[in-house]
Amino acid sequence: MGNRLSKIYTRTGDDGSTGLGDGTRVGKDALRVTAYGTVDEANSTIGLLLATEVPDDIRALLTTVQHQLFDLGGELCIPGHAAIEDADIERLEQQLDRYNDDLPPLKDFILPGGGEAAARCHIARTVVRRAERESVALSRVEDVRPQAVRYLNRLSDLLFVLARVLARASGHGEVLWHHQRRR
Repeated sequence: MGNRLSKIYTRTGDDGSTGLGDGTRVGKDALRVTAYGTVDEANSTIGLLLATEVPDDIRALLTTVQHQLFDLGGELCIPGHAAIEDADIERLEQQLDRYNDDLPPLKDFILPGGGEAAARCHIARTVVRRAERESVALSRVEDVRPQAVRYLNRLSDLLFVLARVLARASGHGEVLWHHQRRR
């Protein structure tokens, strides 16, 4: 475990640089910083979702996800570090199957909405998708373990399914896209 922060400001980033977990200094706009920063943002959006009323089983699942996202941020912050395992991805897939099994098949696209918790879940989903895109961009120029990208891909799928579950649980229901509205 690294050093704990006893002083929040250090002034070392005033020149536009930041320190990676291995001590290397890079620009704050570096692809690696963007990727792990967006993972942090995704974690925050899940925290915002958890500030609403959600069923206990979903709360427990998303709290576990928050811990894993923190681990993933560390993995991306420390080149060569491994934190996300294949088993983490498999557990996401199991949860995805579990929650999706009770949902009717989709025949239309869904608009973000369906109550406050569902809408916040959709925001989390889109931020996770962005983190995935930024991790892929990073992987084109630096080493990124495939587990990191796969985890983000499955997590965004899981959040989509959970948004559907939350919309139905809230009584608001899913908001369907009306593709023929202009005819």
